Amino acid sequence: MASTAARLTDRFVLHRDPHPARVSSFAEDVRAGLGARPLSLAPKYFYDDLGSALFEAITRLPEYYLTRVERDLLATYGREIAGALGEPLELVELGSGSALKTRLLIDAILERQPALTYHPIDISAEAVTESSLALVGAYERLRVIAYASDYFPLLREKRLVTHGRVLALFLGSNIGNFEPAEARELLRLLAAARHPGDGLLIGYDLKKDPSILELAYDDPTGVTAAFNKNLLARINRELGGDFDLHAFRFSARWNEASGAVESFLVSEREQSVRIPAAGISVDFAAGDAIHTESSYKFTREEIVALGRDCGFAEKKTYTDAAGRYALSLLTVE
Repeated sequence: MASTAARLTDRFVLHRDPHPARVSSFAEDVRAGLGARPLSLAPKYFYDDLGSALFEAITRLPEYYLTRVERDLLATYGREIAGALGEPLELVELGSGSALKTRLLIDAILERQPALTYHPIDISAEAVTESSLALVGAYERLRVIAYASDYFPLLREKRLVTHGRVLALFLGSNIGNFEPAEARELLRLLAAARHPGDGLLIGYDLKKDPSILELAYDDPTGVTAAFNKNLLARINRELGGDFDLHAFRFSARWNEASGAVESFLVSEREQSVRIPAAGISVDFAAGDAIHTESSYKFTREEIVALGRDCGFAEKKTYTDAAGRYALSLLTVE
């Protein structure tokens, strides 16, 4: 057993950020978000243990097509994507998470070449270690060089080291979680860190009938509402807050002007909430809303134009038959 463990760790390397920025605490971010108008809470705090379980349930809902359709596209076109840039390839993934969908591309690439190096990038050292060890345990011909870091300093400081042709992955419609200026900066940094002919496979949710979009983010089962309300429950649990969850309703609506589904927790009545660990008390009037998330949607043309502005050219775009979701393969010019 010890020799097996040694072989696995020989194929796994973790690079931590050598100069990690100070990360603000949950209490500090709650104080900043609820201590000024408009009210907001940072969506990164969705994902405590309960929130992560609720999000996993969301991905299984029939209304939430994003995860399912992206996986189907990777299963259908993975071999074509793997062969589009030549080989040997290395994989880089921004926001790798569990890397379950990534296995479809790993399988396709390993059909074409004898070995593969995979570079997952994730802010959580624990998450990237867990997923990396699972991968090297599943694939004898895979080496994982992982980075526990924020994307921006990693790319700015040129700490991502690769050899040969690279296919970078930015899946899960994660591009839609960034404000437009941040998304543009990230793609520019990524293009600057790569070489001509390297690829970027970007997954994104397509603009469509607002009723379909809103249903994906406000399901009739109420799982997404519970996912959002868990933010308030987390404040109660961890910061001593006294939110009455029954006094807030969840709302998700399409904003045509911004091109995003915007999510809110709306106060149903006049009330005051104390959050001792954040050192604040928040007064709500009936109808006051806490913004929890903006999920940006795109047309293919918008992604191609964004890529072109950042140094990428479209090679091919794949969509499902219903036109709900897309994968665009871009190459560095």
